[in-house]
Amino acid sequence: MQKFTRRRFLENTTSGVAALSLGVSSLSAQDWARKAVDQSPRRREWISIKQGSRSVESMVAYPQTQGKAPAMVVIHEIFGMTDWVENVTDEFAEAGYIAVGPDLLSGMAPNGGRTKDFPASEGAGFGAAGQAIMKLPPDQVTADLKAVVDYCKSLANCNGKVCVVGFSWGGSQSFRLATNCKDLSAAFVFYGGGPEAEAIASIQAPVYGFYGGADARVNASIPQTQEQMKAAGKFFEPIIYESATHGFMRSGEQPNAPEADKKARDAAWARIKGLTPQFE
Repeated sequence: MQKFTRRRFLENTTSGVAALSLGVSSLSAQDWARKAVDQSPRRREWISIKQGSRSVESMVAYPQTQGKAPAMVVIHEIFGMTDWVENVTDEFAEAGYIAVGPDLLSGMAPNGGRTKDFPASEGAGFGAAGQAIMKLPPDQVTADLKAVVDYCKSLANCNGKVCVVGFSWGGSQSFRLATNCKDLSAAFVFYGGGPEAEAIASIQAPVYGFYGGADARVNASIPQTQEQMKAAGKFFEPIIYESATHGFMRSGEQPNAPEADKKARDAAWARIKGLTPQFE
Protein backbone atom coordinates (compact mmCIF):
# COMPACT_ATOMS: atom_id res chain seq x y z
CA MET A 1 0.00 0.00 0.00
CA GLN A 2 1.37 3.41 -0.96
CA LYS A 3 1.87 5.76 1.95
CA PHE A 4 -0.13 8.96 1.98
CA THR A 5 0.87 11.23 4.84
CA ARG A 6 -1.68 12.56 7.27
CA ARG A 7 -0.60 16.08 6.32
CA ARG A 8 -1.20 15.51 2.60
CA PHE A 9 -4.50 13.78 3.39
CA LEU A 10 -5.67 16.85 5.29
CA GLU A 11 -4.36 19.23 2.62
CA ASN A 12 -6.47 17.45 0.02
CA THR A 13 -9.39 17.31 2.44
CA THR A 14 -9.44 21.05 2.94
CA SER A 15 -8.47 22.04 -0.61
CA GLY A 16 -10.95 24.55 -1.92
CA VAL A 17 -12.42 25.32 1.51
CA ALA A 18 -13.48 28.84 0.59
CA ALA A 19 -15.20 27.69 -2.60
CA LEU A 20 -16.93 24.85 -0.83
CA SER A 21 -18.24 27.08 1.93
CA LEU A 22 -20.13 29.13 -0.65
CA GLY A 23 -22.14 26.09 -1.66
CA VAL A 24 -22.80 24.48 1.70
CA SER A 25 -26.22 26.06 2.15
CA SER A 26 -27.52 24.06 -0.81
CA LEU A 27 -26.63 20.83 0.97
CA SER A 28 -29.34 21.21 3.57
CA ALA A 29 -32.04 21.34 0.89
CA GLN A 30 -31.49 18.65 -1.71
CA ASP A 31 -35.13 17.77 -2.27
CA TRP A 32 -34.51 17.98 -6.02
CA ALA A 33 -31.82 15.30 -5.75
CA ARG A 34 -33.93 13.10 -3.50
CA LYS A 35 -36.84 13.37 -5.93
CA ALA A 36 -34.62 12.42 -8.88
CA VAL A 37 -33.38 9.31 -7.07
CA ASP A 38 -36.83 8.25 -5.91
CA GLN A 39 -38.25 8.62 -9.42
CA SER A 40 -35.42 6.76 -11.15
CA PRO A 41 -36.51 3.69 -13.13
CA ARG A 42 -33.26 1.89 -12.34
CA ARG A 43 -32.90 -0.81 -9.71
CA ARG A 44 -31.06 0.26 -6.58
CA GLU A 45 -30.20 -1.38 -3.30
CA TRP A 46 -28.15 -0.77 -0.17
CA ILE A 47 -25.62 -3.44 0.73
CA SER A 48 -22.93 -3.97 3.37
CA ILE A 49 -19.42 -4.60 2.05
CA LYS A 50 -17.09 -6.27 4.54
CA GLN A 51 -13.66 -4.77 5.12
CA GLY A 52 -11.99 -6.55 8.01
CA SER A 53 -14.17 -5.89 11.04
CA ARG A 54 -15.88 -2.98 9.29
CA SER A 55 -19.06 -2.95 7.23
CA VAL A 56 -19.12 -0.29 4.53
CA GLU A 57 -22.73 0.59 3.74
CA SER A 58 -22.96 1.17 0.00
CA MET A 59 -25.62 2.08 -2.54
CA VAL A 60 -25.61 0.04 -5.73
CA ALA A 61 -27.41 1.28 -8.84
CA TYR A 62 -27.77 -1.03 -11.83
CA PRO A 63 -27.85 0.00 -15.50
CA GLN A 64 -30.86 -0.83 -17.62
CA THR A 65 -28.95 -3.06 -19.97
CA GLN A 66 -28.63 -6.71 -20.87
CA GLY A 67 -25.31 -8.46 -20.46
CA LYS A 68 -22.23 -7.45 -18.54
CA ALA A 69 -21.23 -3.87 -17.78
CA PRO A 70 -18.26 -1.98 -16.33
CA ALA A 71 -18.41 -0.84 -12.71
CA MET A 72 -17.89 2.63 -11.27
CA VAL A 73 -16.93 3.28 -7.63
CA VAL A 74 -18.38 6.68 -6.70
CA ILE A 75 -16.56 8.54 -3.90
CA HIS A 76 -18.58 11.21 -2.14
CA GLU A 77 -17.65 14.78 -1.22
CA ILE A 78 -16.50 15.80 2.26
CA PHE A 79 -20.18 16.12 3.20
CA GLY A 80 -20.60 12.35 3.02
CA MET A 81 -23.28 10.29 1.32
CA THR A 82 -25.82 13.03 0.64
CA ASP A 83 -28.93 12.81 -1.52
CA TRP A 84 -26.96 14.35 -4.38
CA VAL A 85 -24.30 11.63 -4.16
CA GLU A 86 -27.05 8.99 -4.33
CA ASN A 87 -28.39 10.85 -7.36
CA VAL A 88 -25.05 11.02 -9.19
CA THR A 89 -24.44 7.34 -8.40
CA ASP A 90 -27.74 6.57 -10.10
CA GLU A 91 -26.71 8.79 -13.03
CA PHE A 92 -23.60 6.67 -13.55
CA ALA A 93 -25.91 3.66 -13.77
CA GLU A 94 -27.90 5.57 -16.38
CA ALA A 95 -24.61 6.02 -18.27
CA GLY A 96 -24.13 2.25 -18.38
CA TYR A 97 -22.13 1.44 -15.25
CA ILE A 98 -22.86 -0.75 -12.26
CA ALA A 99 -22.42 2.17 -9.89
CA VAL A 100 -21.42 1.59 -6.28
CA GLY A 101 -21.35 4.53 -3.87
CA PRO A 102 -19.78 3.60 -0.51
CA ASP A 103 -20.56 5.67 2.56
CA LEU A 104 -17.06 6.02 4.00
CA LEU A 105 -18.58 7.33 7.24
CA SER A 106 -20.15 3.92 7.89
CA GLY A 107 -19.80 3.15 11.58
CA MET A 108 -18.38 6.61 12.30
CA ALA A 109 -21.62 8.46 13.15
CA PRO A 110 -23.33 8.53 16.55
CA ASN A 111 -24.37 5.03 17.66
CA GLY A 112 -22.35 3.45 14.87
CA GLY A 113 -24.41 5.02 12.10
CA ARG A 114 -23.37 6.60 8.81
CA THR A 115 -23.75 9.96 7.05
CA LYS A 116 -27.51 10.22 7.49
CA ASP A 117 -27.10 9.82 11.25
CA PHE A 118 -24.98 12.93 11.73
CA PRO A 119 -26.72 16.18 12.73
CA ALA A 120 -27.70 18.26 9.70
CA SER A 121 -25.30 21.01 8.65
CA GLU A 122 -26.32 24.56 9.45
CA GLY A 123 -24.67 27.62 7.94
CA ALA A 124 -21.10 27.67 6.63
CA GLY A 125 -18.57 24.94 7.26
CA PHE A 126 -18.41 21.23 6.68
CA GLY A 127 -20.80 20.22 9.45
CA ALA A 128 -20.47 17.19 11.70
CA ALA A 129 -20.12 14.77 8.79
CA GLY A 130 -17.31 16.82 7.25
CA GLN A 131 -15.51 17.09 10.56
CA ALA A 132 -15.70 13.31 10.89
CA ILE A 133 -14.33 12.80 7.38
CA MET A 134 -11.32 14.98 8.23
CA LYS A 135 -10.57 12.55 11.08
CA LEU A 136 -10.80 9.37 9.01
CA PRO A 137 -7.56 7.34 9.01
CA PRO A 138 -6.17 7.48 5.44
CA ASP A 139 -5.37 3.75 5.44
CA GLN A 140 -8.95 2.96 6.47
CA VAL A 141 -10.27 4.97 3.52
CA THR A 142 -7.96 3.07 1.16
CA ALA A 143 -8.92 -0.31 2.61
CA ASP A 144 -12.63 0.53 2.39
CA LEU A 145 -12.32 1.56 -1.25
CA LYS A 146 -10.26 -1.47 -2.21
CA ALA A 147 -12.91 -3.68 -0.62
CA VAL A 148 -15.52 -1.95 -2.80
CA VAL A 149 -13.38 -2.51 -5.91
CA ASP A 150 -13.09 -6.22 -5.02
CA TYR A 151 -16.86 -6.38 -4.54
CA CYS A 152 -17.39 -4.88 -8.00
CA LYS A 153 -15.09 -7.46 -9.57
CA SER A 154 -17.01 -10.26 -7.86
CA LEU A 155 -20.33 -9.31 -9.46
CA ALA A 156 -21.50 -11.77 -12.10
CA ASN A 157 -22.79 -8.92 -14.29
CA CYS A 158 -19.54 -6.92 -14.11
CA ASN A 159 -17.31 -7.27 -17.18
CA GLY A 160 -14.18 -7.07 -15.01
CA LYS A 161 -13.46 -3.39 -15.67
CA VAL A 162 -13.71 -1.14 -12.62
CA CYS A 163 -13.31 2.65 -12.72
CA VAL A 164 -13.40 5.16 -9.88
CA VAL A 165 -14.78 8.69 -9.73
CA GLY A 166 -14.71 11.18 -6.89
CA PHE A 167 -15.77 14.74 -6.17
CA SER A 168 -13.68 17.33 -4.27
CA TRP A 169 -12.43 15.35 -1.23
CA GLY A 170 -13.57 12.28 -3.12
CA GLY A 171 -11.69 13.49 -6.20
CA SER A 172 -8.46 13.48 -4.22
CA GLN A 173 -9.32 10.00 -2.95
CA SER A 174 -9.97 8.84 -6.51
CA PHE A 175 -6.48 9.96 -7.53
CA ARG A 176 -5.05 8.38 -4.40
CA LEU A 177 -6.82 5.07 -5.00
CA ALA A 178 -5.15 4.90 -8.40
CA THR A 179 -1.80 4.79 -6.56
CA ASN A 180 -2.98 1.92 -4.36
CA CYS A 181 -5.07 -0.18 -6.75
CA LYS A 182 -3.19 -1.27 -9.84
CA ASP A 183 -6.05 -2.90 -11.73
CA LEU A 184 -8.39 0.07 -12.10
CA SER A 185 -9.46 0.78 -15.66
CA ALA A 186 -9.58 4.56 -15.13
CA ALA A 187 -9.75 7.24 -12.45
CA PHE A 188 -11.99 10.29 -12.88
CA VAL A 189 -10.95 13.18 -10.63
CA PHE A 190 -13.40 16.03 -10.12
CA TYR A 191 -11.76 19.13 -8.62
CA GLY A 192 -9.46 17.10 -6.35
CA GLY A 193 -5.75 17.34 -5.62
CA GLY A 194 -3.07 14.96 -6.84
CA PRO A 195 -1.16 12.40 -4.77
CA GLU A 196 2.37 12.70 -3.42
CA ALA A 197 5.07 12.54 -6.08
CA GLU A 198 6.59 9.31 -4.78
CA ALA A 199 3.25 7.50 -5.07
CA ILE A 200 2.69 8.39 -8.72
CA ALA A 201 4.98 5.64 -10.03
CA SER A 202 2.42 3.06 -8.87
CA ILE A 203 -0.42 4.44 -11.01
CA GLN A 204 -1.43 2.10 -13.83
CA ALA A 205 -4.78 3.58 -14.87
CA PRO A 206 -5.33 6.66 -17.02
CA VAL A 207 -6.44 9.65 -14.95
CA TYR A 208 -8.98 12.15 -16.30
CA GLY A 209 -9.32 15.48 -14.48
CA PHE A 210 -12.33 17.81 -14.38
CA TYR A 211 -11.86 21.31 -12.92
CA GLY A 212 -13.78 24.57 -12.67
CA GLY A 213 -12.17 27.69 -14.11
CA ALA A 214 -13.11 29.75 -11.04
CA ASP A 215 -11.59 27.19 -8.64
CA ALA A 216 -8.22 28.95 -8.25
CA ARG A 217 -6.99 27.11 -5.17
CA VAL A 218 -7.39 23.61 -6.58
CA ASN A 219 -6.30 24.64 -10.07
CA ALA A 220 -3.02 25.99 -8.71
CA SER A 221 -1.96 22.38 -8.05
CA ILE A 222 -2.66 21.11 -11.58
CA PRO A 223 0.63 22.13 -13.28
CA GLN A 224 2.74 20.35 -10.67
CA THR A 225 0.61 17.22 -10.93
CA GLN A 226 0.89 17.32 -14.72
CA GLU A 227 4.67 17.64 -14.44
CA GLN A 228 4.95 14.76 -11.99
CA MET A 229 2.66 12.48 -14.00
CA LYS A 230 4.53 13.24 -17.23
CA ALA A 231 7.90 12.60 -15.58
CA ALA A 232 6.64 9.22 -14.38
CA GLY A 233 5.25 8.33 -17.80
CA LYS A 234 1.66 8.32 -16.58
CA PHE A 235 -1.49 9.49 -18.38
CA PHE A 236 -3.19 12.55 -16.90
CA GLU A 237 -5.62 14.63 -18.95
CA PRO A 238 -7.12 17.57 -17.06
CA ILE A 239 -9.81 19.81 -18.54
CA ILE A 240 -10.73 23.16 -17.00
CA TYR A 241 -14.26 24.38 -17.65
CA GLU A 242 -14.46 28.14 -18.09
CA SER A 243 -15.92 30.12 -15.15
CA ALA A 244 -17.27 26.99 -13.42
CA THR A 245 -16.97 26.87 -9.63
CA HIS A 246 -15.75 24.19 -7.26
CA GLY A 247 -18.47 21.57 -6.95
CA PHE A 248 -19.99 22.30 -10.36
CA MET A 249 -21.28 18.75 -10.81
CA ARG A 250 -23.63 19.33 -7.89
CA SER A 251 -24.33 23.03 -8.26
CA GLY A 252 -24.80 22.65 -12.02
CA GLU A 253 -27.72 20.29 -11.47
CA GLN A 254 -29.59 22.09 -8.72
CA PRO A 255 -32.55 24.37 -9.45
CA ASN A 256 -31.48 27.83 -10.65
CA ALA A 257 -27.99 26.50 -11.37
CA PRO A 258 -25.34 29.06 -12.39
CA GLU A 259 -25.04 28.92 -16.17
CA ALA A 260 -21.27 28.26 -16.13
CA ASP A 261 -21.72 25.34 -13.72
CA LYS A 262 -24.56 23.89 -15.77
CA LYS A 263 -22.47 24.07 -18.96
CA ALA A 264 -19.50 22.48 -17.19
CA ARG A 265 -21.63 19.66 -15.81
CA ASP A 266 -23.12 18.94 -19.24
CA ALA A 267 -19.68 18.98 -20.86
CA ALA A 268 -18.26 16.70 -18.17
CA TRP A 269 -21.03 14.15 -18.70
CA ALA A 270 -20.46 14.27 -22.46
CA ARG A 271 -16.78 13.57 -21.86
CA ILE A 272 -17.49 10.65 -19.53
CA LYS A 273 -20.01 9.12 -21.92
CA GLY A 274 -17.57 9.52 -24.78
CA LEU A 275 -14.95 7.56 -22.83
CA THR A 276 -17.34 4.85 -21.63
CA PRO A 277 -17.24 2.60 -24.76
CA GLN A 278 -13.60 1.71 -24.06
CA PHE A 279 -14.69 0.09 -20.78
CA GLU A 280 -17.61 -1.88 -22.20
